[in-house]
Amino acid sequence: MYELKQEQVQQFDEDGYVLVEHLFDAEEMDLLLRIAKADQQVIQQSRVRRDASSGLSKFWITGALGEDIFSAVVHSDRIVNAMEQILRGEVYHYHHKVMLKEPFVGGAWEWHQDYGYWYSNGCLFPYMASCLIAIDQSTKENGCLQVIKGSHLMGRIDHGKTGEQTGADINRVNEALKHLELVHCEIKPGTALFFHCNLLHRSDSNLSPYPRWSLICCYNAARNPCQEKPNHPAYQRLEKWPDSRIREIGRRQLVKPDLH
Repeated sequence: MYELKQEQVQQFDEDGYVLVEHLFDAEEMDLLLRIAKADQQVIQQSRVRRDASSGLSKFWITGALGEDIFSAVVHSDRIVNAMEQILRGEVYHYHHKVMLKEPFVGGAWEWHQDYGYWYSNGCLFPYMASCLIAIDQSTKENGCLQVIKGSHLMGRIDHGKTGEQTGADINRVNEALKHLELVHCEIKPGTALFFHCNLLHRSDSNLSPYPRWSLICCYNAARNPCQEKPNHPAYQRLEKWPDSRIREIGRRQLVKPDLH
């Protein structure tokens, strides 16, 4: 059974995030890359949000699970077990999304906390976290995720409209940047970033010729009451799947690409 090391759990508690290298192997990431880039549902149902400079940020989101490779990753032992360690108990799937930051046109995401959104969904406590898996290599040039180390300890910050996005109070963010470290999370495919729902994070526009796609799996603690919202469900028991299901489902999905 996969588990985070105790020092990794401690790092999450102190910094609000932890990077786990090589959580997924080369074959798993090849399957995820090929299926994600060919998935017409992801492409056709993606949503667009303008940033403060009118750049276009695209993403696809769902609260539903099925027999596809994204769902296999959500169910996987290695992510769910790690989430249960850092959130101290049973977790369930809150939603998952694919971020589509395309070459030259992928817009920025403004500073925000996920709980800045999820608080408005009626989630009572910030017992929530996400796991970002790099599908493409993530660099400063193609707009990698940036985090403010330790900012989750500030608690929830007021959020308001920034372009078509919801962003954190920029005065509060700027004050945090005077005292806390800004970290650019440059990561390779297969690396996972676990981060707290109150961690301040953003990303720049992609001005490079290289795409930056990522899969983000979001979880809520089973003990944390949340109202049912579209793509943001209330508690439903999450079955853990053996990690081998990622390969099994991925190989099958390549043969039958409409599988969901």
